[in-house]
Amino acid sequence: MGVLQRFERRLGGLVEGIFARAFKSEVQPVEVAAALQRELDDQAAVVARDRTLVPNHFAVDLGDHDYDRLSPYQKPLTKELAAMVREHAEEQRYSFVGAVEVELRHVPTLETGVFRIHSEVVAGPEVAPLDLSGLARGGERASHGSRAVQPDATDATVVAARVDGYGRLVVREGKNARYEIELRQPVTVIGRAADAGVRLADQAVSRRHAEIHVSDDGATVSDLQSTNGTLLNGARVTTAALVDGDELRIGETVLVFQSATRD
Repeated sequence: MGVLQRFERRLGGLVEGIFARAFKSEVQPVEVAAALQRELDDQAAVVARDRTLVPNHFAVDLGDHDYDRLSPYQKPLTKELAAMVREHAEEQRYSFVGAVEVELRHVPTLETGVFRIHSEVVAGPEVAPLDLSGLARGGERASHGSRAVQPDATDATVVAARVDGYGRLVVREGKNARYEIELRQPVTVIGRAADAGVRLADQAVSRRHAEIHVSDDGATVSDLQSTNGTLLNGARVTTAALVDGDELRIGETVLVFQSATRD
């Protein structure tokens, strides 16, 4: 039985018959659950070789009719949606940095049957001292007529652990999103491809955009014939040396290189 099927069965036991479709265009809980699954997959960010970070806070915007219909059952519904998010994340081996929360929001401008998903990464209180408050990775999606794993606070240490190997990248996406990625290999590919060592959601980034190479002689960055090029401290480069504090701009994303600690 899949995650969505388990969600429907649990929800049916809680509010039997409540969510029968009165109009073809009405938003159904299972459609919201499926959209939340897609949001996790679309917003997943590889932060280490064995860790993929996903949002943990979600808002579901609903128009007048759908909000009036679903809001009386907001508590059991959002609880089951959050459980579905955790289950899907567990199956996909995704990681959270805080508790999973889902809320319903009233947006009068939305038509019946249309809903919108907003998501962000919100660090839990255990990791607040690590300055992960800017880790918000946001997504927004509108859907027409068209369920989620108990967070482990230790996952956040992957993002902010002290690096002694090949250095790290401080990644800034959008206005507020900020997170750190440990470079665990001497050669790291940056891009949108699923197998990239540093995977970015930025649509201006090529699938294999750039490569960082770290050796005993130092670090270099090479552009991999990307569509939009790679900027180092504001200048376009093909291959160039990297030193601590250098700023790379790849698409609309900024990455600051921090060299490894050497004893």
